[in-house]
Amino acid sequence: MKALKNLFFACLTLLTAACGTTNTVPITGRKTRLLVDDAQILSLSTQQYQDYMKGSKLSSNQTNTAMVKRVGQRLATAVETYLKENGYSSELQNFQWEFNLVADNQANAFCMPGGKIVVYEGMLSLTQDEASLAIVLGHEIAHAVAKHSAEQLSKQMRQQYAAQIGGSVLSQLAQQKGMSSTASLIDMVGQIGFNFANLKYSRDNETEADHLGLIFAAMAGYDPQLAIPFWQRMAQQGGNSKSEIFSDHPSDEKRIAALQKLMPEALKYYTPPIQAPAQKTTSTKKTTTTKKTTTTKKTSTKKSTATTKK
Repeated sequence: MKALKNLFFACLTLLTAACGTTNTVPITGRKTRLLVDDAQILSLSTQQYQDYMKGSKLSSNQTNTAMVKRVGQRLATAVETYLKENGYSSELQNFQWEFNLVADNQANAFCMPGGKIVVYEGMLSLTQDEASLAIVLGHEIAHAVAKHSAEQLSKQMRQQYAAQIGGSVLSQLAQQKGMSSTASLIDMVGQIGFNFANLKYSRDNETEADHLGLIFAAMAGYDPQLAIPFWQRMAQQGGNSKSEIFSDHPSDEKRIAALQKLMPEALKYYTPPIQAPAQKTTSTKKTTTTKKTTTTKKTSTKKSTATTKK
C-alpha cells in the first residue's frame, strides 16, 4: 500500500513539473506554467468564436456598435504600445482584435484568446458612458493578455492526468481490499475538490483581470476612477449576490474594495485630457463717435451789377 501511495505522489509531482512554457503576466509579473502553446489555444478559440457568431444576432444599433468598436480599438492600441515598450513584442502576433455588440439583453461581455471580444447590449444600460465601457472592455482584454484561458485549460489537463493516475491506483487498492464502492466515493470527492479549486482559481483570474483592465483603461485615456460607480451599479443589479465560494467571480464588495486599493497605481498611467482654456468673454463697448458734420454754407454773394441803360 505504501508503494502505491508513493507511486501516486511521484506521478503527480512529475505531471505538475511536466513540459510546458512559462508565461509572465504583464504588469502583475505573475508566472504561470502553460501546457498548451499559443497556436493550439488560438486554433480552439477561433473555431468556438466562429460558431458563436454564427448563432448570434449582431446589434442593429449602429451608434452603439460604433462606440464599442471605437473604445475597444483605442484600448487595443494602448495595450499594444505598452507590450512593445515593455519586452512583450512577440506577443502581438497572437492578437487579431475584434469587438462586436450582439443583440442580447443580458448585462454581460466575454473575451476569447486572440482578442475576440463580445459585448451584450444589456451591458450598455449599466456602463452608461464610454469610460465605464472602457472598464468592461479593459477587463476582457486583460483575460486575453494574461492568457487566462490557456492557464485554465492547462490546469484542467493536470487535473485530468492526476485523476487518471489516481483512478488507476485506487482501482488496484479496491481489487486488493474489495473496496470498489469506497474507491468510487473517494474518486467522486476528488472530482468535487477539483471543481472547487477551479472556482477559486477562476476568481483569482477575475481579480487579476480587474487589475490589468483598470490600468489598460487608464493607459487609453479613460478615467479609471469611474470603475467604482460602474461596479456599484452592477452590485445594485443583484447579479452577484450568491456566496463567493460558489461563484467564479469575486463578491461585489471585495471587487470594489480591491479596485479602490489599486486606484493610486492606475492613476499613474492616466493623463487627463487637456482642456482648452476658457476664453474670456470681454464685453466690448462699442463707442459710436458721431461726428458732427458742420456744413458751412458758403453763400456766394454775387454782386449784381445792374447795368442801367441811360
